[in-house]
Parts: sequence; structure tokens; C-alpha cells
Amino acid sequence: MTVTIATPEPAVRAASSAPRDRTFLLILPALAVLVCMFLVPLALFFVRSFTEFDGTTAQFIDQGGDLLLSQAYLTALGTTNWISLIVTVVTLLIGYPIAYYLTTATGVGVTIVVLSIVLPYFTSIIVRTFSWMVLLGEHGIVNNVLLSAGLISAPLSLMYNRLGMSYVLLPYMVLTLYAAMRAIEPSLLRAAAGLGASGFYTFRRVYFPLSLHGVLSGALIVYILSIGFFITPALMGGQHDIMIAMLIDRALEVAVDWPSAALMSLTLLVVTLTLYAVYYRVTDIRRLIGGR
Repeated sequence: MTVTIATPEPAVRAASSAPRDRTFLLILPALAVLVCMFLVPLALFFVRSFTEFDGTTAQFIDQGGDLLLSQAYLTALGTTNWISLIVTVVTLLIGYPIAYYLTTATGVGVTIVVLSIVLPYFTSIIVRTFSWMVLLGEHGIVNNVLLSAGLISAPLSLMYNRLGMSYVLLPYMVLTLYAAMRAIEPSLLRAAAGLGASGFYTFRRVYFPLSLHGVLSGALIVYILSIGFFITPALMGGQHDIMIAMLIDRALEVAVDWPSAALMSLTLLVVTLTLYAVYYRVTDIRRLIGGR
């Protein structure tokens, strides 16, 4: 008895490979931009940094270890993580009620809130940061109003806080939470109400647990963006708020120390890519956009 194994016809194989070919052609422009605008400059930066180092590989490794264990780097690392954690918590505490309102409310109020979140992104981040400086500066609007009202006798030090970064990164938290909440099946909430559960009990035992993947996703994306932030901390940060990105800038612009800047950039890149890997691991994109 002879067993014959059927093989796909050439036309069938060609038809199955056609969608993959079209997908590749669609993403090819994005890949080209990514390679030309990100990967190539990044590679050239590291190549130039390493070629400018005058010494052996062992010496470079020793100096790199000394740099990563130096007090300045460890202080900047601790400051970066602490500020990023504060900004993440603040954006979560502010963003969750906003996202919940957008999901449950209707009418013109929703449109106003969405426009308030989205419209600032049509302006430069430098403009938005300077607007906070105008509001919170020693001679800013807030201090002038408080002084005019007689509530304070001297200007308050309001500049050196986390409001600027929290304001800039808040939309990432809100939109991520909003997408996660939109994917929650309304019938589950109606079933809980039908069983006699109160609104608060339904929120605590049903709604909030179902939105936790959005909370985790939003927290990760805000934290990832925070650790590499530069403009807002540089303009609004105090003397003690030296983050990793600012330390890299000083190594390049002030000390003209390319190898040190490259090494710090490499460590920041590794940490960022690791966090992005965790983000994509724990985030179900189809669930966030409401797919099933």
C-alpha cells in the first residue's frame, strides 16, 4: 500500500505568501525611517565614542566600571528612578478618574476633556514647559495672585516639583487607561448590579480588577518615558534633580567626554529596552483596543 502525501499547489503557496509580502511592503517605509533616523545615528555615535578612547579594551572596561560606580552616576540614577516613580504615581492618581469619566460619561463634557488632553500636543514641549515656568516662577502668575491676595508675604518656591513632567506625560496614562476601560464588557457590570451589588462594590470587585492591565501598561509607559526625559527636568529641575539624561548632556556638552556619554547612554538604552520588553509582555494590545 502506497501512501501519497499531498503537497500544496504552487498557486496555493503563492496565495498564502501574498499577504506576508503586502505586509512587508507596508511596513518597509517605517523600517527605513527607523534605520536611517535612529539605528544608524545611534551606531555612529557609539563608534565615534569608542574610537576616540585612547587605550586598551581592558582600560575602557575599568574606566567604565569606575564611571558606573561613581557617586555622580549613582546619585543621578537614584534621582532618575525616584522622580520617575513619583511622576508615574501622580499621573496614575490623576489619570484614572479622568479615564473613568471619559468611559462612563456622555455629552459635551467628554469632548471638552478629550480636547484638553490632546490639543496641547499640537504645541512644542518647550512651549508647554515654559508655560509652567511662567505659572510657577518666583514672579509667576500663582505667586503674584497669592501676594496680591495677601495670603503670603514672600514668593513661594514652586518651580522645583514634578508638576511639569506629570502634565506632559499625563495623556499617555489617560489614553492607555481609557483604551483598557473601553474594552471592559458592560454586561459584567450589569450582571453585578442585577445581583444586588452596590456601585462601589461593583467598581472594587469587578471594574477595577478588569482595568488593572491598563493601570500596569500606563504605569510602565510613563515610567519608561520618565527615565529618559530631559527638557522639562532641565528647565524646571533644581540643582539636586540631576537625571541620567542631564548627566549625559553634561558629559557631551561640558566635558566633551564621548566614551562616558556613550557608556551612560548604552546603560539607559538597555534599561529602556528591557522595560519595553516587559511592557509588551504584559500588555495585550488587542484587549486594549477593544478586540476579542
